[in-house]
Amino acid sequence: MSHELRTPLNSLLILAQLLAQNPTRNLTAKQVEYAGIIHSAGSDLLQLINDILDLSKVEAGKMDLTVETVSLARLLDYVEATFRPLTSQKSLSFVVRTSPEVPSELVTDDYRLRQVLRNLLSNAVKFTEQGGVELRIEPADEDRVPELARRGGGPVLAFRVTDTGIGIAPQHLESVFGAFQQADGTTSRKYGGTGLGLSISREIAYLLGGAITAESTLGKGSTFTLYLPIARPDSADAVTTRTQRELQDAGASDPDVRGAGREPEPAATTLSALPGPLRRRRLLVVEARPGGLLSLVAENAVGDLPRYGDPAAGDGVEIITAVGAQEAAATLATNPCHCVILDLDLPDGAAASLLEEMERDPSLQGVPVLAHSSRGTAAPDTRPLRERNGSGLLELITGLDELRERIVLHMGADRPGDVLPLVHRPDTGSPWDPDLDRSLAGRTALVVDDDDRNLYAITGILELHGMRVLQAENGRAALEALALHPGIDVILMDVMMPEMDGYTATAAIRAMPEHSGLPIIAVTAKAMIGDREKSLASGASDYITKPVDADELIGRVKRQLAP
Repeated sequence: MSHELRTPLNSLLILAQLLAQNPTRNLTAKQVEYAGIIHSAGSDLLQLINDILDLSKVEAGKMDLTVETVSLARLLDYVEATFRPLTSQKSLSFVVRTSPEVPSELVTDDYRLRQVLRNLLSNAVKFTEQGGVELRIEPADEDRVPELARRGGGPVLAFRVTDTGIGIAPQHLESVFGAFQQADGTTSRKYGGTGLGLSISREIAYLLGGAITAESTLGKGSTFTLYLPIARPDSADAVTTRTQRELQDAGASDPDVRGAGREPEPAATTLSALPGPLRRRRLLVVEARPGGLLSLVAENAVGDLPRYGDPAAGDGVEIITAVGAQEAAATLATNPCHCVILDLDLPDGAAASLLEEMERDPSLQGVPVLAHSSRGTAAPDTRPLRERNGSGLLELITGLDELRERIVLHMGADRPGDVLPLVHRPDTGSPWDPDLDRSLAGRTALVVDDDDRNLYAITGILELHGMRVLQAENGRAALEALALHPGIDVILMDVMMPEMDGYTATAAIRAMPEHSGLPIIAVTAKAMIGDREKSLASGASDYITKPVDADELIGRVKRQLAP
């Protein structure tokens, strides 16, 4: 069903994105707005599909957990960074409190715990128009812990999410945990939503060894409590506790109140140590606020690095977060860094100014800079970056997945020069402006897919960049096309196709000596655990999931065709 649901959505999102970018400037402003709405609605549908698949995996017993040591301080930083902007937009207070008795670390699945808290807090914000939202973390009262959360026999924490919203009538309190359910039809129509969040959250809580309860008074607000064991049952012995991270966030030192309706004071650095292959290496993240999105991506990427080395001896990776360009410059002056992640959306052109300072400093000219912009690289204020000819290793990146992969490559290499740059010079353009970006012009791509809509959508992206595109409807037709057109530069290979699937076709191509090095990118709606490994094992050079992001697709094609 992942394949059947995502395949039509793939072409919808790609073509809507192409229209919204209006590369030929022949659409009216209203038509561009319509395309943007289509893309936004398609993205909402994708989120619904992801929720349904999550629920299906839980009910089928196929949801795998990654149990690890979770820093409570980092979890709260994530909560602050995610929900303070949302509450500020609605003029709500937002308070996060932790009891002094709460331990600094938990043993659980970090990603799934965040998913549950995200669902509970999102609901609290959505259904609250006045007042505020509070998250309080404290040791659970033994008399109130549900039986489901007592399975491990160990201590249990209570994560209480309280709001001053519309509340829930007593007769509807239990029904809100049912799939596709909200309190009543009127609520559903007014506030929207699928009613899957609480259902998924309760199932995940059970998998984590805990439980969720609800208390509410109609018209006065609600309290949803996640009871979670400090160590997931049967997991404490199997998990090696990570080295305690040194936290220097101003809010983390207060054990009782984090926030209290105010913005957290900016912290100069947030240090995170993990074992690594070399002596301690530094990754500097420069963004507008502490604990932002790029910091979360960096932490996630560093967490995937091989965990070896002796942290006590100074091995590993250290993530340093600088708030703004001025603080970043001061950090670089005192702490040599292996790699820099830079938010191009810093206000007042601060990102470009920082790059100019780095270029003037001979000691920083060889430091790789991974520059990310959420607005894409076609924005007018990124033109100086695209045209820059400095000696630094600047890479312009728009996709978070691509950013994460580049972090892993740079921080896992023995030397910066060991990593092939995404581009040897800054991009000369944007995927949406063929007049600026002609690096793929004249190259030939073979697109293999049994869905005509996907063939049309992906062909449109590639042709926009001046590529010649050949098409095949299955693996067998792809082999025939390859025999007739030996000059093919790259293949985009769907996986699930009739007659001959993508795995078999890829393996057959790799068996031909003349095509052993031909780049093959697996493009598939299969996004389950093990699919990436199966594609790469069959001989694919890279892997991308549907719905395909146009920027990410072009970035991967460029990477495969780089010298």
